[in-house]
Amino acid sequence: MQLGTYLFFDGRCEEAAAFYEKAIGAETEYMMRYSDSPDPHPPGMVPPGFENKVMHMTLKIGDHSVMAADDCTGHPRFQGFSLSLAVKDEAEAERVFGALGDGGQVTMPLTKTFFAPKFGMLTDRFGIGWMVMVGDGS
Repeated sequence: MQLGTYLFFDGRCEEAAAFYEKAIGAETEYMMRYSDSPDPHPPGMVPPGFENKVMHMTLKIGDHSVMAADDCTGHPRFQGFSLSLAVKDEAEAERVFGALGDGGQVTMPLTKTFFAPKFGMLTDRFGIGWMVMVGDGS
């Protein structure tokens, strides 16, 4: 069995990918737009103006792949989860925490805890929750 992460954005998937590439060194491995689909979508499924939005994308973040798309069915809400990002040292934690927090909201400042030399939580500008820590996260 294999578990994957799939994020749905409200028309800002490509913008989010560019943000994560700059903020944390993510790499866009694959991107397909709705207009590139070999199969036509059922009438009314893809709203007008969504043809050039992302139908499917794979981002590589460290050793993990995260899939994403622009949700054409409504307004996605990110609730009840966070992405956990473990980094090698405090300087890297400070850098990625600051970059991810740009335009977002810090919910717990990056600080020393009993389980990590640095740990903090935030919600980025796209509504994705992040936990950043120094160490392997175990």
